[in-house]
Amino acid sequence: MDFPRMSSTVSDPASDNLRKLSTLFPSIIKDGQVDFDALKVELGQFEEVGKERYELTWAGKQEAMKNAVGGIEGKTLKYIPEESKNPDATENLYIEGDNLEVLKILQNSYMGKIKMIYIDPPYNIGGDYIYNDNFRQTSGEAAKEEGDISESGERYTINTKSSGKYHSRWLSMMYPRLRLAKNLLLNEGVIFISIGDDELSNLKSISDEIFGSSNYVGTVSRLMKSGGNKGRFFSPNIDYILVYAKNINAIGDFKGELDPLLIEKLYTKVDVDGPRKGERYRPFGLYQSSLDARANQRYYIECPDGSLAIPPGKTLPREQKDGSKVIPEKTDGCWRWSDTTYFNERNNLVFIESSKGVLITPDGTPSKWNVYTKIYLQDRLKEGQTPANFTSKYENRQSAKEIKKLGIPFDFAKPSNLITYLTSLIDNTRDSIILDFFSGSATTAHAVMQLNAEDSGNRKFIMIQYPEECPERSEAAKTGYKTISDIGKERIRRAGEKIAKEHPEAKIDTGFKVFKVDNTNIRWIAAENRIGDTTLADAITTTGKDLRDFLPNTKDADIVYEILIRQYDIPLSVKIEKLSAIGPRTYSIADALIVCLEENVTPGIIDTVAAIEPVPHKIIFRDSAFDDDIALKENTMMRLDALMQKHARYGKQPYRVEFL
Repeated sequence: MDFPRMSSTVSDPASDNLRKLSTLFPSIIKDGQVDFDALKVELGQFEEVGKERYELTWAGKQEAMKNAVGGIEGKTLKYIPEESKNPDATENLYIEGDNLEVLKILQNSYMGKIKMIYIDPPYNIGGDYIYNDNFRQTSGEAAKEEGDISESGERYTINTKSSGKYHSRWLSMMYPRLRLAKNLLLNEGVIFISIGDDELSNLKSISDEIFGSSNYVGTVSRLMKSGGNKGRFFSPNIDYILVYAKNINAIGDFKGELDPLLIEKLYTKVDVDGPRKGERYRPFGLYQSSLDARANQRYYIECPDGSLAIPPGKTLPREQKDGSKVIPEKTDGCWRWSDTTYFNERNNLVFIESSKGVLITPDGTPSKWNVYTKIYLQDRLKEGQTPANFTSKYENRQSAKEIKKLGIPFDFAKPSNLITYLTSLIDNTRDSIILDFFSGSATTAHAVMQLNAEDSGNRKFIMIQYPEECPERSEAAKTGYKTISDIGKERIRRAGEKIAKEHPEAKIDTGFKVFKVDNTNIRWIAAENRIGDTTLADAITTTGKDLRDFLPNTKDADIVYEILIRQYDIPLSVKIEKLSAIGPRTYSIADALIVCLEENVTPGIIDTVAAIEPVPHKIIFRDSAFDDDIALKENTMMRLDALMQKHARYGKQPYRVEFL
């Protein structure tokens, strides 16, 4: 009997990609390897035209690409209930750790689940902190001289312009993170990336490579501040937001709000009668000189005095002998509406007398009437308008005031209403997950809660932040904050309380579960470990089997979450229930996964597990629970299988057993 063991690797994108390729093109996988010549044939590429091609390259790109697809071992997410808020009810997450590690850990649970990503990474203007994922490749002293690692060995260090690896190091940091972020996006998902001048072109190049240039949505210029006298040639007052879709054909058109000033300027008329009495509208000319002439859009309209009017032109409408209409010349004007639309919507016209009219009568003389349609404000508000690729509404001074009101000491945060605005551009975000893996002071979490309060949405957030220490002399350190992540968590608490008070009628989730990247709790290779001066075997004899399977002082919750992140399609926010009827250490995760951490598996446990409804997709036992007795394990699994088939209704549901 096959006894599959749980993998020690959290996620392995390279193996997943190989599996996907083999599904699409079975003929290209030979002895477990990709036959690239066969792949080219499958893609219709039958000859090699040379190795040179258009792409951005830099020192360290190959290693960055390896970082993007390599698996992650020896790491887990440790749940920290004492730092969480409303952990039993919330679906929001706050995760502390290196975002490359976290993005890899989240691959199983959230691949293809994220609707929107917003990130505000280091702009690389000199002196920025960035991640150094390749520091193990360099010797200690040389690495410190180049800034690859800090004096204390931290991976999050300053990138100085004097370094010869200045741009390369930044690109090597961004590339694998964007690759992994793309995996997490829904097919209709969108990513927004804030950036400055220094790395705009490089970011655009690697984003084109990762997301595909055809999925480039646009670049928004944002006014950061007004005025200023910094800079040698120009004062830097603008930064940018690069926008990419996972699949541009799957997303709807972006629609923003109408400009309040334009509303007041244009929508000055009010309907005095009819079904839309009291509604504001703007008159809009039915004739537009820029329109191409078409036969069904060039016709006479009867005016209030009985006269006829038509756009200027030489060709006049008449029926020909064969019943067809006269084809207008290119210089002839036409209406915006077809004749069919006019017939159905003619009651929605406005006629205004004017001595400067451009319309003509059938004899070619100027008409005294201009013809307009009514564009109702209510309709336009529902439709929205295509947003401009420049915004001056969200300056940094707004965020400074915002976090000051919350009593949060943090510089250079983005305004939360900027994130709210970007979120509102995307269709159907009300029940979606929004991710920020450079979360800083947690502006994105603030924005998500605010938007939910305003439109009764149920958006969830995932914030990821490295626990970067606050500088010793900083205002944050003086106030008692040790790390940037401490600031972010406190901002979410305070912002949530403020929003709840301002919207007492709204039911919003202001809680969050806190997780921290930690070393594994499980002895994946038990034989290599000792407990101080005591051998592992002796320790097990005196203390039980836990020291054989787990590290000292490990809680069951730590094990359960470490197992959870190795499963597909189960979010970290899911409810975990203890199944006391089975045993004190057996848990159910989302009714899909049973984790049995009992030290001994008895027939009673097997009977109870087999009777669980609905039938779980997977059941996990400890290998040590069977005392290395293969016959006992085999007999137990046969009993379990027989009982589950007996209890299953309407046909046996598939399930899998794995051993820890």
